[in-house]
Amino acid sequence: MLNREALKSYEIYADVFSYPESSLIEKIEKVQEYLTIKYPEASKIFNNFCDFSKIINKKSWEEIYTRSFDVQALTTLDLGYVLFGDDYKRGELLVNLSKEHKKAGNECGNELADHLPNVIKLMPKLENEELLEDIISYILYPALKKIESEFDLIHIEKKRNIYQKHHKTLIDHDKSYSLIYIYTIKTLLLMLHNDFPELTVDRIFDNNYTHQITKELSIEKLR
Repeated sequence: MLNREALKSYEIYADVFSYPESSLIEKIEKVQEYLTIKYPEASKIFNNFCDFSKIINKKSWEEIYTRSFDVQALTTLDLGYVLFGDDYKRGELLVNLSKEHKKAGNECGNELADHLPNVIKLMPKLENEELLEDIISYILYPALKKIESEFDLIHIEKKRNIYQKHHKTLIDHDKSYSLIYIYTIKTLLLMLHNDFPELTVDRIFDNNYTHQITKELSIEKLR
C-alpha cells in the first residue's frame, strides 16, 4: 500500500523546478523547512540549493537554469524524452499521461504532460494505485537517475565540445554553480527512496536502455 500522505510532499516539491523568479526564493525556503521536518537526510542535500537561491543574482540564475534544462541544456525535465528520445513511445506516453492529467484535474500549464513538475503534481491525485506504481518505477525514478547521470563532468565536457565545434563559440556561465541543480535531483531521488523503497531500483544506463524500458513499461496501463 502506497503512503498517500507522503505523496503530498511531491506536489510541494514541484515548484523547485520552476523558471527562476523572485517569488521562487520564498517557495524554496518553505521546501527546505518542510524537508527538515519530513526528510532530514534529504534536507541536508537540498540546503546547497537553498543557500544558492539566496545569494545568486536573477540573471545568472536564469542562465544556469537554461544551461541545465533548456537551450543547449545538460538535460531536460521532459521525462519521456529522457527515456525514449524522439521514439514513438514518447508520443504514446504523452497522449496517455495527458488523459490522466485531465481525468485528475491536474493543470499542466504551458508544459507537456511528461514534464517533471507536472508528473510529480499528478502523483497524489491518481486513484489507480497500480498506475501510480508504474509511473514511479518505470518513468519517474529511472528518468531521474538518467538526468542525474547527465550532470557527470564527462558528459558535460563532451556536450561543451560539441557545442563549441558547431557554433565556434562558448556561452560563458557561472562555473561555481553550473551544476547546482544536481542537488534538486538528488533530493528528489532520496525522497523516493525513503517513501517507495520497493519501487526504486537502480538501473544501468547503457545503449540498450531505451529498448529495455520500452519492454518493461506497459503503455496500456496508462490508457
